[in-house]
This record gives sequence, C-alpha cells and structure tokens, in this order.
Amino acid sequence: MTAFEDSIGFLYSLGHELKSVKWDLGRMRILLAELGSPHLKGRFIHVAGTNGKGSTCAMVESALRAAGFRTGLYTSPHLIDPRERIRIGTDDISEAAWVAAFHTVHTAAERLIAQEAVDAHPSFFETVTAMAFVAFAQAGLDYVVLETGLGGRLDATNVVIPEVSVITPVDFDHEAFLGSSLELIAGEKAGIIKPGVPVVLAEQRPEALAFLLLRASEMRAPVHQSSALGKELADLANLCPLQGTHQLENARTAIATLQVLGIDPDAIRRGIAATNWPGRLERFPGNPEIILDGAHNPAGARALAAYIRESFQDQPIRIIFGAMRDKAVDEVAETLFPLATEIILTAPKQPRSLAPESLAAFAEVPFRIADGIREALEMASNPPMTTFVTGSLYLVGEARTLLMLDRAGLPPLEPVPPAQ
Repeated sequence: MTAFEDSIGFLYSLGHELKSVKWDLGRMRILLAELGSPHLKGRFIHVAGTNGKGSTCAMVESALRAAGFRTGLYTSPHLIDPRERIRIGTDDISEAAWVAAFHTVHTAAERLIAQEAVDAHPSFFETVTAMAFVAFAQAGLDYVVLETGLGGRLDATNVVIPEVSVITPVDFDHEAFLGSSLELIAGEKAGIIKPGVPVVLAEQRPEALAFLLLRASEMRAPVHQSSALGKELADLANLCPLQGTHQLENARTAIATLQVLGIDPDAIRRGIAATNWPGRLERFPGNPEIILDGAHNPAGARALAAYIRESFQDQPIRIIFGAMRDKAVDEVAETLFPLATEIILTAPKQPRSLAPESLAAFAEVPFRIADGIREALEMASNPPMTTFVTGSLYLVGEARTLLMLDRAGLPPLEPVPPAQ
C-alpha cells in the first residue's frame, strides 16, 4: 500500500465520524497548540447550518478566487476521495501534501498521548480538520472558507476567530446529537457566532431566527440578513449555475457574506457564475439522464421535491434511493417516493446503511431492489426515464464514481470508501 492509502486506513480505523465525535473542544485545542496554532494564521469565513453549507461555501470561495485572492476550502463529507475535503484554489490537496499533513498531525497526537496530555488519539474529523489547518497555514492563503461538520458550538472547526460567521437555513437533522427542537438545533449552530464578529444569516424559520438574533445580540455581533440585500446584489443570485430554487437563497447568503468582506461586485458576479459543487442536482446526460442529489434529511428532500415538481411536472421519473439508519428516512421517503413512477431501493457500501428491504414499506409505487449502486444504475436503463440518485451523499459518491468513469470511457472502479 502507498503512504496515502496507509493514512486513509489509519483514519478510518479511528471510527465513523459521528460515532467517534468528541463533544469537547479541549482535545482539539491541545492538538492545535502542539502544532503551533495553525488555526490562528489565516483569515477564515466560518459556515454552519443544516442545509446549503457546502453550496454557500463553494460560492464564497469561487468569488474570493475571482477577486484575486489565494483561497482554501474545507468541507465534508467527501463524495469519492477524502482529499476533496481540503482544497487549495481549484485543486484538491495532493496525495503528497495530504500524507505530509497527516504525518505532522499524527506525530503530534502520538506525542500528546505519550505525555498523557490527551485521553486518546484525535477522532477522524478532528485529525482531518487539524490536517487542513496545517496545510492551509503552509500554503500562506489569503482566505479560508471553513464548513462545520456537525452543529457548530462543539464542532472541531469552532476554534477560529473568523472574519465573518455564516449560518445557512437551520432545520431538523442529527437530532440525537443536536436536540429535538429548532431552538436547540439553532443554539448549536449559533455557537460559531463570536464577540463582535459580523454574522450573516440566511432566511430562517421564525423559531430559529429568534434564537440566532438573540445570540448575535448577546455577542454584540453585527447581523446581516440575506433578505436585506439591495436589489442589484440580490439579482446576482440569478447567475448561480447550481440547479434548484433553494440554491438562490444559498447564493444570496454567499453574496451577503462577500459584501461584508468588501468584495467587488464584478468579482462576485464572476465567482457566483463559475461555481461548481458536485453531487447537488448534478446532471449526467444520457438514456436515461441521471441526476445526482445528496438530499438526506427532510429539508433536503423538500428542496429536491420542489425541483422535481417545477422541472418535470407530469413527466415520469425514477428514484434510486439508499439511506443511513440514523436519518429521518420515513419523512424523506414520504416526501420523495410519491413523485416517482418507479423506485429502485439499494444501500451505500457503509456499515450504517439501512437495508433496502426496510424501505419497501414506504414505496406505494412499483419498486425493485438492487444489490448496490452499480446494479441499480443498470436496472435504470430499462425502461429509460430520468433517474434521480438520492438519499445519501455516500450513495451519490458511489454513483458519481461510476458515471465519471463511464463518461471518460474507462472501466468501472470502486470509489475510495468513506469513513467507517
């Protein structure tokens, strides 16, 4: 195995991100101090929220790059390759840079364990987040756009003092970790709001907005709402190339953030128009046309359902669906399944995957069961109709691997597996 493969194997051995998460920033702060505090050596835009975080981050980063800045982008999860999480400019971090960052962080962690300064090796997400900080500091970037992994208040990314904090729409997801009410979930997301640091708020449900505004007031953080953009800037959202009306709100949130940073409107225009964010209503033309969308929670399902109704109306569609056991599968399925003429049920190659047979109870239209995404895509060719792959970003990543290879005329390969 290569050094890169060894590093991935070790990271996955630390356990799945959710199961190994540590609800305490103490270990992360100790690790970063041991590394020379790379998280204090840059200008950060910190983004939390339930849906739209990644798209908003991608638009902000694209516009900053269009304005001539050297940028970094940290997002999660990855679709195919873990290096997607750490991007410098337009490129994923190289395998050599990944290995170097891993060695630096892993060595520091082992020193701390030997000194009994930490209770255990940092988790998968803590380690990769520290690797990102190390890589970004070494690259000497102007701005880094930083997406939280889960929540915000105790997320491993919440160690920076950003130039601006951003909160995309707050909705239900990960209730077992974040709370069972919008107020509790908003409280976790609001944890990224820092004293005196401007905060940009996307349109929110009233319960969430009230809590976010209260937190901003307590922190004396100036509030900028996406809905308050002047018409000229708001119109720039129409340049967004990402599909779905929900992306217009993400674009407005990104534009409000860029306005706070003082970015020239022409750079904003060019950056928004050039945004690329795979796996979110990403189309692969063919017979059938395949559309990938990582909707995996109720809010994401509602956005996808709205797109299907707007764009396809009475046209027949098929849904290939697979999900994780810890998601609100019933609500997602009840939102999406009635829109389909046929459903193909499958499962991502993940230990947390829900058996496709368990999804059959939600299917009131004809359905088939496939043993994995490759078989599901083969089934989708007969009869051909527009086919959506959704329910899990992991499933979307597996499908995208196969479709990209097919597009390039290459034989199918397995994707780099996501964290176990």
